[in-house]
Amino acid sequence: MIIAIDGPTASGKGTIAKALAGHFALPHLDTGLLYRAVGRQVQLVGGNPDDAHVALAACEFPDSLLDDEILRSEEVGGYASRVSVHPPVRRALYERQRAFALQEGGAVLDGRDIGTVIAPEAQVKLFVTASTAERARRRWLEMTGRGIAADLAVIEADIAARDERDMKRADAPLMAAPGAVVLDTTTLGRDEAIAAAIKEVETYRA
Repeated sequence: MIIAIDGPTASGKGTIAKALAGHFALPHLDTGLLYRAVGRQVQLVGGNPDDAHVALAACEFPDSLLDDEILRSEEVGGYASRVSVHPPVRRALYERQRAFALQEGGAVLDGRDIGTVIAPEAQVKLFVTASTAERARRRWLEMTGRGIAADLAVIEADIAARDERDMKRADAPLMAAPGAVVLDTTTLGRDEAIAAAIKEVETYRA
């Protein structure tokens, strides 16, 4: 069983994906980390993430970079959004994601184009979303909880800009896949959102 989970940043898709992977004993891939690693590699070499050639070269990042906590930072997230608009970058990372999705026994993948591009044949497709204000609040709480100074208004503006880029890019724009169940987590707590997602998967399995 392949479970594809798409959605914008801070919608809760990663939390839900990990919970589903644990509940159904499936391997999980946060595909956004791949793009964050590319963005971070561009940052490390002092390159321009808006330059397609620079971004493509950064796809050769070392695997060890995937374990770096800095990939979760807002700054690297911004770089990831900018490098992801380049079709050559998306093509370079496609096979890696595709192989993970098609492994024997199935998998859970979360990102922005899983149900539309990476695994359109997924048996379960979820599109997890939430209001911009709520997503900004969650990210602000996460950052301040880790002792990182953060401005809520700046975070909300950054999320809005990232959504704009992700939804309007020419290649694999952020959107709900055909047949996907839309799960709005704006008013849901963590456990409620996970329970709702598990229910959707259980419905398919029934």
